[in-house]
Amino acid sequence: MIESLLTSPLSFLIWIIALLVAITIHEFSHALTADYLGDPTPRINGRLTLNPFSHLDPIGTIFLFLFRFGWGKPVPIDPFNLQNPRRDTALISLSGPLSNLILAIIISLLIRILDSFLFLKLNLPTQILILILKPIVIMNVILGIFNLLPLHPLDGGKILVGFLPRDKAEEVDQILSQYGFFLLILLIFPFFGTSFISLIISPIINFILSLLLPGLILT
Repeated sequence: MIESLLTSPLSFLIWIIALLVAITIHEFSHALTADYLGDPTPRINGRLTLNPFSHLDPIGTIFLFLFRFGWGKPVPIDPFNLQNPRRDTALISLSGPLSNLILAIIISLLIRILDSFLFLKLNLPTQILILILKPIVIMNVILGIFNLLPLHPLDGGKILVGFLPRDKAEEVDQILSQYGFFLLILLIFPFFGTSFISLIISPIINFILSLLLPGLILT
């Protein structure tokens, strides 16, 4: 994505919009779910908002620019405010990636509707809108699938811990807390032009995108 800054500033701007939309809906969904489950911490900390700049994590955003994989600023929660802390924390974590995938599906359906307008010769405005919407679908799928990886600080790590038996959960949580971030960096870092994480999740991302945006394959 970053390479388009010099070659195509307009394309870069569109990807920025897609990035902001994906991160915002992801982190807002965490905050909204926590609030619904009885924890006012996100609201108190100003995270129950659709303002994208409240949700940007510097490192996660840089990684999204450079490697197409990244994360937003974690939404703070207080497990003591939750009725079932382990289960509810997992549900809060799941809500982020799930919201990304739901939004991607909704926008892909809108694109198909707009494609029918193209068939009716309503060309230029529709083409521009589709040009903006497709990266939003792509970025939401990438962010959603990436965050399901069972590693801290990603949502997948908290989801895994939340649904494991208690004795196993504590052991896994300790391991992920100690080594998860370093393992994540190792997986993201490109060796010989590609990253291990790309080899793992790119087929899944491409499969989902082939259903939502037929004919599109990310490289």
